[in-house]
Amino acid sequence: MYISWKGRIFMLRKIRLPITGMHCVNCANGVEKAVSVLEGVLGARVNLASENLDAEIDPELISLPELVDAVKKAGFQVPLARLRIPVTGMHCVNCAGGVEKALSAVSGVFEAKVNFAGEEAHVAYIAGETGPSELAEAVRQAGFTPVMEEGGGEALEDVEKAAREAEVAEQKKKFLVGAAFTIPLFILSMGRDFNLMGAWSHGAWVNYLLWFLATPVMFYTGLDYFRGGWQSLKNKSANMDVLVSMGTSVAYGYSVFIVLFFPTGGHVYFETAAVIITLIKLGKLLEAGTRGKSGEAIRKLMDLSPKMAIRMEEGLEVEVPVSAIRKGDRIVLRPGSTVPVDGVVEEGRSAVDESMLTGESIPVDKKPGDIVTGGTMNHGGRLIMVAERVGSETVLSGIIRMVRDAQGSRTRVQALADRVAAVFVPVVVAVALLTFAIWWLAAGDALEGMVRLVAVLVIACPCALGLATPTAVMAGTGRAAERGILFKNGMALEDAAEVDTVVFDKTGTLTFGLPELTDVLSLDAGLSEKELLALGAAAERGSEHPVGRAVLKAAENEGLFLPPTENFSSVGGAGVKALVDGHAILIGRPDWVADEGVDMAFGEGEILKLRREGKTVLALGMGGRLAGLFAVADTLRPEAAEVVSRLKSMGMRTVLMT
Repeated sequence: MYISWKGRIFMLRKIRLPITGMHCVNCANGVEKAVSVLEGVLGARVNLASENLDAEIDPELISLPELVDAVKKAGFQVPLARLRIPVTGMHCVNCAGGVEKALSAVSGVFEAKVNFAGEEAHVAYIAGETGPSELAEAVRQAGFTPVMEEGGGEALEDVEKAAREAEVAEQKKKFLVGAAFTIPLFILSMGRDFNLMGAWSHGAWVNYLLWFLATPVMFYTGLDYFRGGWQSLKNKSANMDVLVSMGTSVAYGYSVFIVLFFPTGGHVYFETAAVIITLIKLGKLLEAGTRGKSGEAIRKLMDLSPKMAIRMEEGLEVEVPVSAIRKGDRIVLRPGSTVPVDGVVEEGRSAVDESMLTGESIPVDKKPGDIVTGGTMNHGGRLIMVAERVGSETVLSGIIRMVRDAQGSRTRVQALADRVAAVFVPVVVAVALLTFAIWWLAAGDALEGMVRLVAVLVIACPCALGLATPTAVMAGTGRAAERGILFKNGMALEDAAEVDTVVFDKTGTLTFGLPELTDVLSLDAGLSEKELLALGAAAERGSEHPVGRAVLKAAENEGLFLPPTENFSSVGGAGVKALVDGHAILIGRPDWVADEGVDMAFGEGEILKLRREGKTVLALGMGGRLAGLFAVADTLRPEAAEVVSRLKSMGMRTVLMT
């Protein structure tokens, strides 16, 4: 894609980098500033809550390593996924160079190295920008054969999860070390101040002990803040780390001065610096854990796609990683298996549960030529499909991308918060210095002025201001995605407060989204409804179809005895056959039962009536005649009426779209 910008023509490519190590909105601003000044970067935006950088770049002017290097120089890290690809067909060093060049040209690849002697490629890449299937295809396009390993590399969520877990572990270790030194330091200091420990606690040596206890907290637990503050100042910005490092350094530095030059007198504030750093580190630990939980929605969506699939290779069924599937591959779908990618049915008939996409609980019949979508579930029959959209092209990948974009988008109120946070730190420093000056000049007490200066610096932390809105957007859109509600972006979530009309789809929203047996109609004078239900349930006992399971569940709820079943067979997308208690039973779609030679004329009126009520009808044929009908429907949730009533009482218009 090409665009005209500032009188020049640029090739535009959008790229998303995961960033670790950011603690506040000023950290995010520092990354934006460091990246935006690079030639070839047309736009850059950082979302603190999702810890992502979205950049628009001209790949002819700037490379991915240069972009990552700029982030690292700003004091932050970009977690990379790594993949080893065995490659066959290379005959010389030039072949290896060709593979390396092909891999390096893939968007999202940070580094590619090919070992000719070992016949393998090692690739570091940005997960989410590219993946194993795209890398394997690049090797094929170069004229060589990749041998994809089971597991197929690391997904974006796996890389980010590992980075977050490492961050939480590091924060936890530093907090525990800080707490181990701060607790005795605080007890000793407060006990001495309130004369709770006797005369010995006022000895000069106690100040040295306090100094000893405070130093590991300052320079181990608090090291991140000093590094971050220095990096922030180098980037010509000021963040929370500047405030914390300034405040604690003043308290610690003053106390060291007292110990060295006035060992027998003067009050020290080692506990102030240590307690501040340890408590803020606790806050960072909790914050890191919260950010990790906010990404659970995307991980749950990722889990809808299987890791492995069965591919037809020269007439044999071979299990391969889903990441190794490419367009045109023939994939075998066994009953109960999840569709791995998007494609078209080539052979077989079955019913596919598409509720993850549509919310409809009744599986959809599939025959040759019909489309199947990755993440849906095959029921009943065996299918062979041809892969058409793989990797990032699938519908499920599009949904995940939309949720991720929504979590990373900015709202109007967030833009306001960011503008305030950008000037927050300099204003706080100015207020702190003014406070010190007033206490020193007005009260003539520089010590009290210093205590107030430290208080202003460490209490006025901009983290909450910068984190609140993006974290709320991320948590809100993530929780909504778990409940099946997709927000296109953060603005849509913000605008939800102005909604005046709510449009419901019926299935799975106002209803349970699961089929339940609603009607049993015997058309045989010699069969009671319970006997008919027992026959139908016995025949469906071996079925995996949700409609058949609904019949079986109803019989079990009634406590009915189910006669023995023999010769069970399932006809994909149509029904089942079985020998039940010596009777040849057919149960399934009325048109299929009719095709099997059962006269349906006697039940046509009842079938039409039940269908008009929005119910799915099953016909049961026994010995060549129509013995009865079953109706299955999605039942209303008990709270549905109250929900609609509550919305109307709020002045909203409710609409049913079905």
